[in-house]
Amino acid sequence: MNGLQAYQRVNNQTSTIDADPHRLIQLLYNGAIERINMAKARMQAKDAAGKGQLIGKAIDIIGGLRSFLDFEKGGELAPRLEALYDYMERTLLQASAKNDVEKLDEVLSLLHSIKEGWDGIREEAVGQQRAG
Repeated sequence: MNGLQAYQRVNNQTSTIDADPHRLIQLLYNGAIERINMAKARMQAKDAAGKGQLIGKAIDIIGGLRSFLDFEKGGELAPRLEALYDYMERTLLQASAKNDVEKLDEVLSLLHSIKEGWDGIREEAVGQQRAG
């Protein structure tokens, strides 16, 4: 492991340890977006193994996001997000199988939209956590 990788690992562990629950979800969105962008580059470079590995990691992260859904408090939003996460996972698999950059871009667009909404409720969410 080189110095940069060691730094990134320590930095990632520290940011995760210091993160509140809202921030953890933001980190997951960022991680999924980053892996898909990297997979796109691997796809364009004709690196099938690298592409597959990165898409697999993105799917794992989206599965992690799904595991955070709260069906008791989430109202109608939780099942909608679950269906959307399921759609994203299936679309990523299709993108990987067909080397379809447009499908990757579609999932990126969906993730950016959801992340934007999530980022927009940060102050409210952190306030509720402090009050709760």
